[in-house]
Amino acid sequence: MTDWFEPKNFNDWSRRVFAWRTILLALLVSSVLVLEMRFDWMERTLGAFLVTTNSARPESGAIWEKGHRTQTAQRTLEKIVTDRQTSQREARSAETLSQIAANLTEGGGAMLSADNFRKLYLKMPRAEAQEVISAFDLLKIAGEGNWHRTYFEKNSGNLTIYLLDANNRVLRQMDVPADVVRQLDREDSLKAETLEDLPNFKNRIYSAKRFFDALDAFPEEMRRSMILSPDKLLELPGQIVRVGISDEAVSGYIELGFEFAGSARSRVVPVQGQEWAVWQLRSYLEDKVAGKDPIKSYQENQTPR
Repeated sequence: MTDWFEPKNFNDWSRRVFAWRTILLALLVSSVLVLEMRFDWMERTLGAFLVTTNSARPESGAIWEKGHRTQTAQRTLEKIVTDRQTSQREARSAETLSQIAANLTEGGGAMLSADNFRKLYLKMPRAEAQEVISAFDLLKIAGEGNWHRTYFEKNSGNLTIYLLDANNRVLRQMDVPADVVRQLDREDSLKAETLEDLPNFKNRIYSAKRFFDALDAFPEEMRRSMILSPDKLLELPGQIVRVGISDEAVSGYIELGFEFAGSARSRVVPVQGQEWAVWQLRSYLEDKVAGKDPIKSYQENQTPR
């Protein structure tokens, strides 16, 4: 029978402490503690219970918020890395500077070697190339031997180009305005078109023979201003069949389109000319088409008023 009164002496205390029920309770508690320390069964049971009820619990609290931020950061980082790898791959395969600008995302960048940039620069029309950097300045930087790579960055449609040394120090920064980038993109788009499809050449398309006959009427120094890159045309296969003259002047230059015919489909190759010189050539051609004496008209245009 259980004694419900307070022990009076040491013997009463001893009998209660060493009673078989007290010993069994102590052994049971000790066994539970030993098994918990050995097998972690309480944590496992609690964890299994939480897993079964996890879907029903609301996603709230500091741990959930931390997890959400971690997942969002991981997805953002993966997207940044993927975009950077894609931009880098597309930049290496680009054949023109406008293709690099088109492939870059806003605020994104890409790295190229110095040799790759030189190849892209040589493919640019002379007028646009001068807008980016003078050929003499680029030649000086290349000759100094410190230029190792080129970094491109796009912001608000503008393209910024950094010439870097081996330690990524900036040797030269070049800011290419958005209008120059658009002009470069347009230069590329012309290469697979015909003159009739380009509205800026409408009513100003001439046969190759008529155009070069008119060109031959001017002195050599003027012809150099009318067609700034004749060597570019000589490098291309096929025959020039027609030439168009644009009515739009950009930064003192006018675009001429040379239509090539060959084994493949025809294409138009743009070449820049100085505005004042191309205007003289166009006036000469129009007078010739209209039946006027082109030489007399040309001389009249040259007479000071």
